[in-house]
Amino acid sequence: MMRQSSTPSFFVSTPSRPTAYLCLALSMSLVGSYVALSKPLAATLPIFLLAWLRFGIGAVAMVHWLPKPADEPKLTASTRRLLFLEAFLGNFLFTLCMISGVSLTSAVTAGVIMAGIPAAVAVMSWLFLKEHISARTWFAVALAVLGIGLFSLSKQEHSAHSAHALIGENASNMAWLGHLLLVGAVLCEAAYSVIGKKLTGTLGPKRITSLINLWGFALATPLGVYTALRFDFSAVGWSTWLLLLFYALAACMWTVWLWMTGLKAVPAAQGGIFTVLLPVSAALVGVLALGESLNAMQLLAFALALASVLLATLPSRLARRVRS
Repeated sequence: MMRQSSTPSFFVSTPSRPTAYLCLALSMSLVGSYVALSKPLAATLPIFLLAWLRFGIGAVAMVHWLPKPADEPKLTASTRRLLFLEAFLGNFLFTLCMISGVSLTSAVTAGVIMAGIPAAVAVMSWLFLKEHISARTWFAVALAVLGIGLFSLSKQEHSAHSAHALIGENASNMAWLGHLLLVGAVLCEAAYSVIGKKLTGTLGPKRITSLINLWGFALATPLGVYTALRFDFSAVGWSTWLLLLFYALAACMWTVWLWMTGLKAVPAAQGGIFTVLLPVSAALVGVLALGESLNAMQLLAFALALASVLLATLPSRLARRVRS
């Protein structure tokens, strides 16, 4: 009689390293794509209404991911707390800190501060997950931070004009608060990666994705309903609704599932380096779909960003040859 393995299927299905790297890269590239293409949404729909509709569409799309698999452990109180924190910090609070921080400073400032995400993920994974972070990973983190920072500074002229139009004299006096909020956004995003890595040890990617989306929907509902009751939906065109559908599925479903799948096989610190692909993909979409152009500093920033990902994902022996 053949003995059946007692290992749960969601552990058996842990992807290989190359597959995990591909999932992480696709996740961040998709985030950059929908960020670049969703600007009309922010101009048409109030932020709380947009968030509520996003989570609502995601909840409908992932209703079949919610039931507990037969081989999944029962949710403990600790896991439930982590799921709530993942949704509260990574979805709800991150969005508020990011939008409020940009409104009080500028897009350039936001980009420079957000460049610290890979480093914040590495430090948090070392502190809370006790991950061993090699010198090669730290070097890759440094390249990622430098690449994102250079990309942000390369857009200084355009962003400065935009910031002046958006901020005004009163808001400029609150720049210190904007900086704190942006630092808060960095910490929220880093916590999202670290908590996500912790959750992948007990739950499958689909289950994590659907549960944190449900928490996001619950958190956004009070202000979302309040805004919806005062909003004129007839003024929204069909193209905006189609864009909202893509945005909701990408932001709530596809990118989160890809990220959690990748984190099952990759340390959180190493996974955090893939966040450099967000500005890269956003800029490429701007060039290919919106008619924008790239300058020399942006090309250098992209080269550093891609070098950081390459260094982080090279097999150890090959990486030593590259450095030598």
